[in-house]
Amino acid sequence: MFCMSARLNVNIDHVATIREARKTIEPSIITAAVICEQAGANGITVHLRGDRRHIQDRDIELLRDVVTTYLNVEMAATDEMLLIAERTRPDAVSLVPEKPNEVTTEGGLDVIGNFDVIKNAVERLKAAGVFVSIFIDPAAEQIEAAKNAGAQQVELCTGEYAELTLGSRAMHGDGERRAAAEVERIRTAAVHARSLGLIVAAGHGLTYRNIAALAAIPEITEFNIGHNIISRSVFVGLSQAVREMIVACHLGKP
Repeated sequence: MFCMSARLNVNIDHVATIREARKTIEPSIITAAVICEQAGANGITVHLRGDRRHIQDRDIELLRDVVTTYLNVEMAATDEMLLIAERTRPDAVSLVPEKPNEVTTEGGLDVIGNFDVIKNAVERLKAAGVFVSIFIDPAAEQIEAAKNAGAQQVELCTGEYAELTLGSRAMHGDGERRAAAEVERIRTAAVHARSLGLIVAAGHGLTYRNIAALAAIPEITEFNIGHNIISRSVFVGLSQAVREMIVACHLGKP
């Protein structure tokens, strides 16, 4: 039996991006988390990057004390990050790839090519009582590697789908057909992951306009969405922006 309504974790990284632009104390990441929870978000997601471009170590400590729903921290599988996770013990850690000069995450983690490092990270996190998810491309071999590494959840990267629905390629004549094919690829991956006993999440580049097709996939029971919600909040406020995304996530469910 699958959950008929997917969870929404709101990624609030870009609240910290605004704060770090001036290296000041506002806007408050803590206030943002509380508003999201009060608006109905099921959890809060943040990405602690090696370069600390937005979220800072102190943010993780404060969020651990304040978040009452579910705190999911995205991080690379490095010793520095694992030590932070072991100390702060968020509800979940999502292992993600990270490149120093990337604007945002550029696809899923290559579990196959980094298997020993990732398996060790998973074991350390689970020993600390932290739920472990791995952000991967929707490919059967990566899903199987994540399972073999001990992950409890996979988060399927939806970046290709987002680009086909909202990016420059969406304007081409075959954009709609290719987007539909990508939805099917994600659906197939989600079914395969569930058959292996993995919980399935999805995220990356999702918006109010393209979420419905993926929300209709019953195997996907969690979405992590940030940039689009924070962008919308500039015009309607954070609480309203979160509520609108919750509605959008549920529109695809039967």
